[in-house]
Amino acid sequence: MADNNGVFSDLFNAVGTPIQNVADTVGNGVNSALSLAESCTNLCASILTSSVNTATQIILGVASAVTSAITPKK
Repeated sequence: MADNNGVFSDLFNAVGTPIQNVADTVGNGVNSALSLAESCTNLCASILTSSVNTATQIILGVASAVTSAITPKK
């Protein structure tokens, strides 16, 4: 009986390595996409927070101006 371990081992190595490389590349791509999504989310959150803070400052300024305008002068 012939020893076929070498043939199957060679076949596995020949096919397995490229498949592993593709799997690694896809995994890295998913990680990169998630990282990009996280960065975009953080940027959007920062923009939203800044917008809310600016709007709050504008509202406070308008409220202060209105209060100042309607307060009787002494």
